[in-house]
This record gives sequence, structure tokens and C-alpha cells, in this order.
Amino acid sequence: MKKTLISGLLALTLAVGLTPGALAAAATQDEAAQALAALDIMVGDETGDLQLSRSITRAEFTKLVIAASPYRDKAGAAASVAPYPDVPRTHWAAPHVQTAVEAGYVTGYLDGTFRPGNTITLAEGVTMVLRLLGYQNSDFTGAYPSGQMVAYENLDLDEGVTAGQNEALTREDALWLFYNLLTTKTKEGSYYLNTLEPTLNLVNTQGELDRVALVNSAMEGPLVAEGNWQSKLPFALSSARVYRDGRLTTADAVQNWDVVYWSEPMHTLWAYSKRVTGTLEQITPVSQPTSVVVAGQTYQLESSEAIYALSDLGDFRTGDMVTLLLGRSGGVAAVRDASEAQSEVIGVVSAVETATCTDANGNPYTSTAVKLIAADGSTSVYPADTKNLSVGDVVRVTTGQGDMEIKRLSAQSLTGTFSSDGLRVGGYDLADDAEILDTYEGSAQRVYPNRLAGVKLEQGDVRYYALNQNDQIETLILDDVTGDLHTYGVLTQVQESTIPSAMMGSYTVQVGEVQTPVVTQNLVFSLSTGPCVVKGPLTSPDRISNLSAVKLDSVSSLSARGTDGRSYSVWEKAAVYEVRSGKYYLSSLDHVKDGDFTLTGYCDQSAGGCIRVILAKP
Repeated sequence: MKKTLISGLLALTLAVGLTPGALAAAATQDEAAQALAALDIMVGDETGDLQLSRSITRAEFTKLVIAASPYRDKAGAAASVAPYPDVPRTHWAAPHVQTAVEAGYVTGYLDGTFRPGNTITLAEGVTMVLRLLGYQNSDFTGAYPSGQMVAYENLDLDEGVTAGQNEALTREDALWLFYNLLTTKTKEGSYYLNTLEPTLNLVNTQGELDRVALVNSAMEGPLVAEGNWQSKLPFALSSARVYRDGRLTTADAVQNWDVVYWSEPMHTLWAYSKRVTGTLEQITPVSQPTSVVVAGQTYQLESSEAIYALSDLGDFRTGDMVTLLLGRSGGVAAVRDASEAQSEVIGVVSAVETATCTDANGNPYTSTAVKLIAADGSTSVYPADTKNLSVGDVVRVTTGQGDMEIKRLSAQSLTGTFSSDGLRVGGYDLADDAEILDTYEGSAQRVYPNRLAGVKLEQGDVRYYALNQNDQIETLILDDVTGDLHTYGVLTQVQESTIPSAMMGSYTVQVGEVQTPVVTQNLVFSLSTGPCVVKGPLTSPDRISNLSAVKLDSVSSLSARGTDGRSYSVWEKAAVYEVRSGKYYLSSLDHVKDGDFTLTGYCDQSAGGCIRVILAKP
């Protein structure tokens, strides 16, 4: 619950200093668990199970308190003394209880016992957490624990916690209590996590936790997936959570030469597959390199292994054909001889480039290369004779044994309607690891099967497809099927001259809150003001078209119901504008969907068409 005023009891006892934690969008349970695991506060068993449904004991909670405290590195493997008669030195929690007692975080019962196996109540847990924030019993008046419980609510420590004051805490309650602690201000006025990790500044001035930076800080690595690499991990990969290129997957998806990172407390592994193959053209500086140029592109080095391999003490020199293995930041995590492994990449040429480089002797030379958007969405650059290649070509790049071949692929035909789950089309199932790329000219982006559910593929919609040994589609290159590669906005001004000797168009396109003028010579698009789609660059488009209007009865983030009774898909990036006095003001779906507005959706007509723009009129 959110409180805007401090209660009279706390106002009298503390006067100032209680400031609620972050009011940003609430974290999911998984995000909260990741944050606590990244900080090594609350981790699961050997399989990563947090056992959130069961009650938590006083001993277990005390261990969490120490893990979340500045004394987290003080608790050794064993206690020096028995902190309580019922917590002997041999008790597993004795070092944590001893440290908590010495820090003043916990106290026992009046009979001198600690009762480590008892479940802990909310009031007891709250008292310990408030002590982490710097509060003592003397800061509160009234009978215990009334003052502590008011503070607990006013500090927003109660978000997600379901236990009552005298009820036993579950491990899920504990998870939320400690997660809320991170973005709560201490008695001195600093966000707690920033006092715990002062060099990382993970909570901003608005009290918002940067969960991405927190998880990144917990990562170890990089390590190249080759040989017996799994033995170097501190946990069994079979029981870990695995992400590859940002998507949750399984351990089997990790491929040779992937760059991996891991977090032991999070029991999680991240793998990245992006790599670049080409001629090593420049190393800067030679003795302690920080960057390299391969096929005309500059890459920063992100690991000591890469720095050594490319230094004058390493094995690589300018002119070598190399494969750069790129890490999570896009920098070079490792380097391998391109002839060490056979590889095949299928994708679309997004650029044909010529660059001037410098060889090891400082002499300039010209290098030509193609930039490729692969079917998995990654981008690579390859040295090539570019005279036979054009932007938009579908090609196959094969490397290995010191050679590289780039071959333009012939168009292949496939028609049919995707199944309702997007996993079957044209009589073929999609492989579990199928890579799908939608393209428009030299632009492309990866598409996932759920985006294509129910979409009909006409003749010419498929540029290329390939089957695996099980006759499943493993690669699918589409030709502007989803429409997601285009720009959607509103035409606020249209002036067109169709006189043959002076044909021209003058348009103003609003995207978000930005108005962009567009002028065409010897060409008009026959447009009217209102929502539109722009194909090609916004300032020099290939085509601008008006979108089709449909009046809406209701709308959500995923779908809308028209007054015609039909259901329409809503694009995840659909823009919402309020229309007032002929002007368009960027708004949000949450603001207009339940308000006093008349809503109109605007759809494109492609096979994967959906509502791209919503106008709301009061």
C-alpha cells in the first residue's frame, strides 16, 4: 500500500526521515528474485528452487539479514562462540546469528533462547529489517510492535507481503520484504542498496532500481564454449536457467564458440552467438591493444584474453583471416583463426562498403566488405568482392579451412497460412530453433513464430527457406510480410501538385512528438491527412500510404474490438494520439482506453497487418 502521509504516531516519534522506496513500475516476482540472487541475498537450492511457498525460520531469516547487511562477508564458516544456548557453535546458522547479535540486528527471547527452528512472524522480521535501515526500538513509541508496523507500511516495505503482523512469514514474503528494502531510504536518508553497494549507484534519485545494471554486475565471464568448458562453471548446466542472445532457452541451445557469462547465486548462464569473420586489418595500439579493425569495422576489446591474443605477444597479426567472438557488450571477448571451424550464415546484405585501412607497416589500403543481417538477427561484416552483390540480396556465407565464400541465393517459393501457434506453414513444421527474418530492401529484423500466427503467405512473400534433416523449416527469409520494418505516424500536412511540368509533393509526417517535412519531386502519393505508413527512410521515402480506419468499441495492449464486431490485433509498438483542435498529442493506451474518448484504429494491409496507430477524440 502507498501512503502519502506519515501517521501521527511516526510523525511524533521520528519527525522526519521516513521516505518511501521507489514508486516506479512494480517488479515481477521473477525480477525481484533475480535482484536478490544477484546480490547473493536469497538464492535457491542446487536446482535454483527458492521454495517460496513454505514458511521461513528465524535462523533462515537471520541468514538473509546478514546477507543483506554490510557484515555479509564477516560471517565465517563457524561461530567463535555459541550465540545462544539453543544455537551451539555446531549449528549451521551459528555464524550468522552471532554476527547478527554483534551488529545489533537480532535479540533473543526473555528466557535467553533464540529458537532458530521457529517460524518468524512478520513483526519480528520487520524489526530486523528496520534495524538494517538504522532504526532502533528507541525511535518508536507505544507498545511493541505498533510503531515498527506503522513504519513498515509508510516506508512501503509491505509491497507484495501478504502475512499479517503476528503471522508466520513465507519465503515469498521474505523475498518481497528484502526486495523492497533495496529501494528504501535509511534513517540517514540514503537508498539502502546504494549504501550496500556504494560504487555501483544502482538506485537513482527517483528511487528506481536499475535491475539490468544489477544483474550485469553479478555476471562472471566471459568464457568461450569450446572443449570441456562446462567443467569451469560453478554449477551444473543441466539445472541452470539459460539465456541465448537474450531469449530463455535450454542448455542444449549453447553452441560451440558461443561466448558465455554466468552468475552462481542466480544459477543462470547467458550465451551470446554474435561473431564477425574477416581480415584483421588494424590493431591499435600494437603492444596493449584496445581495438581492432576487421573488414573495415572497428571493435573494442572487452577481455584480457582478447587483448593478449591480439597484442605483439599473441598469435594474431594484421592480414590474418580471423573470427571475432563478440560478448554481451558487443566488444571482442575472444579471437579465433577463421580456419578452425566450418560455419554457415544465411542473411540479407544491408550495406556494401568500401573502407580505407592501415596495414602493420602503416601503409593505407582499400578494403571492400558486405554487412550482413543474419537470420538470427545478428549483424556481421565480411570482406568480399562486392561488384556482384547488392543491398537486399539474400546470401549464404561459408567459412572454414582458411577460405570464405559468399553466394547469392535464388528465390524459393512457399505459400500457405501459418497455424494458430505460428509453428507450421506450407505443409512444414518449424524447427524448435528456426530462424525467421523479415526484410524490406536492405533492412531486416528477426521475427518469432507467435508474430506470424494465422498469417497467410502469398506468392512472393517468401524469399528463401531451408529445411533441416527432419524436413522442418530451419531458416525462413520473408519479404515485408509483417510490415514491422516501416515507420508509422500521422500526416499533419499534405500539399500535392499533379501538373506534369511541376509535379511535386510536400508532406509533414508526425512520429511521436516529432514533425518531419518530406518533399518529393516528380512524384506524388495521392494522400490525405491522417495516420500513415512510411516505407523507406523517413526523409526520402519509397512510398507513403494512408492507413485504413476502423472504429473501436474496446482496446487492450494486444487486441481491439471494432464496432463491426471483428477482432483486430494491436501492434506492440502502436502509437496513441489524442486529437484536440486538429492537433495530435502523443498519449498512452492506459490513458484513453477507459476514458471519455472515441477511439479509431488504423490498420495496414500487409499479410501480418494490425492496428498501428490509434486516435482518441474527446
